[in-house]
Amino acid sequence: MTRMLIIGPPGSGKGTQAERICGELGIVAISTGDIFRANVKGETPLGLEAKQYMDNGDFVPDSVTNRMVRDRLAQDDVVDGFLLDGYPRTTAQVDELDDILATAGATLDVVVQLTADDEELVKRLHGRAQDTGRSDDTEAVIRHRLDLYREQTEVVVARYAERGILAKVDGLGDIDDVTARVMDAIRGA
Repeated sequence: MTRMLIIGPPGSGKGTQAERICGELGIVAISTGDIFRANVKGETPLGLEAKQYMDNGDFVPDSVTNRMVRDRLAQDDVVDGFLLDGYPRTTAQVDELDDILATAGATLDVVVQLTADDEELVKRLHGRAQDTGRSDDTEAVIRHRLDLYREQTEVVVARYAERGILAKVDGLGDIDDVTARVMDAIRGA
């Protein structure tokens, strides 16, 4: 059983790597982005609230995000392990996740941090915006999201580094090569 996080700036390949890692390990991928988009599409009260923040490139507040994640981690398909993508992003969310896991008598096994150059990320996200028409992928919003990532998420990374469960992995290059580096990091954890 593997319980893990994948962390990295927007556009670093978290979703792609999450899918591949989960296939290798036989665990479920849980993306907060997917949770948010499903709630927005379903026009749930939490989804409508989250949409306002997402459209501005801001992080959805903990009060909304934590409820969505707690509900998702209570589902049966996480019993054999999971990979969380996009959560936690704040120290308050780290504490909430610790509480969720402690309630289930569990802890995290590893936190994989994908690293990448900002200019490469902007290029990747511009391409994705053209392919998918995502309203939150304009250049100004992309740069704002990268700034928010640095401001908020780096303290989360530091918390997991202090626990000795952080594995930094270069997220640039061929997708198969990145996957191999990630799997090596997981096996070495």
